Amino acid sequence: MRVLGIETSCDETAAAVVTETGVVLSDVVRSQVEAHAPYGGVVPEIASRDHARAIVPVIREALARAGMKPGDVDGIAVTSRPGLLGALLVGLSAAKGLSFTTGKPIVGVDHLVGHLLAVFLRRGEAEAEAPVPSYPFIALLASGGHTALYRVDAPRLSAIRELGATRDDAAGEAFDKTAKLLGLGYPGGPVVDRLAATGDASRAKDAVPRSMAHRESLEFSFSGVKAAVMRHVAMQGKPPEGQALADLCAAFQASVVGTLVDKAVRAAKVEGVPRIVLAGGVAANRGLRARMAEACARQKIALFVPSFASCTDNAAMIAYAGALRFAAGEADDLALEPSTKTALPRVTRKGAGLR
Repeated sequence: MRVLGIETSCDETAAAVVTETGVVLSDVVRSQVEAHAPYGGVVPEIASRDHARAIVPVIREALARAGMKPGDVDGIAVTSRPGLLGALLVGLSAAKGLSFTTGKPIVGVDHLVGHLLAVFLRRGEAEAEAPVPSYPFIALLASGGHTALYRVDAPRLSAIRELGATRDDAAGEAFDKTAKLLGLGYPGGPVVDRLAATGDASRAKDAVPRSMAHRESLEFSFSGVKAAVMRHVAMQGKPPEGQALADLCAAFQASVVGTLVDKAVRAAKVEGVPRIVLAGGVAANRGLRARMAEACARQKIALFVPSFASCTDNAAMIAYAGALRFAAGEADDLALEPSTKTALPRVTRKGAGLR
């Protein structure tokens, strides 16, 4: 089975062709970073218009790289939720048009489920023999819009259970907002990660406390970490380029990464599942990868991390998740509608206060 995947949930226009075994035949991603950089974040209207301009060329390129025509695919998978409504509509419209003209079945995919299954993608010979997790596994999904821990018993919505999520800012959002406070540009996560590698977190640890350090909770909160950096900048001013800036980035990253790692390991112990999967854009953070690997090695937990290309938003993960739905005999029709909310049940309440 060869499935065409289409992804337009936020600020990447992407299309890919993937088999039901996870082999990536093509994967094309057009980033909108330059369009949104002057504003320090994603502007929904700009994102939608850029998707509309790029969607057809991106799909054509993905099919061409796979050596296929639209009628050659066995099905079409498209991100239908969650995401920016206008952006989702562009991808859905393209997918429906292709489904109508080719007669191929269409299936909607939850963007978060795509991230949770991205670890099964196989990009070229280098990943052909890479180990994959067995079910169940604990997934730490950390991105610009989402941060949560899930128990994944099977690749379907009914078998995925949220164990804890962020009450406020997502981890990636905290990285980007902190980078903006420090004048590091957008997107800020990669820049903070690079500077943190040369910094000494101990020199600025008093400026950035750990968030929700009480270990019994599997929920997250990163707004306080961001606020701490804001107060530090307000009192001390922005650190000039050099060691002071690198130290502050290291302290911030140590706080966020430490919380992510500690709670993921605790979730694995509580659930009795000795397997952890990293997912989402923040899974590309080298500091998180290194610290999680160290913690899992100490606790004898198997760690599975997707390639960098599979961590950030891409259509290959959407195509693969869609292929599994097709293989299970599932399909949607042209009445498929977009939604800004995930279909995964939530247990974490947003906001402060007692739980």
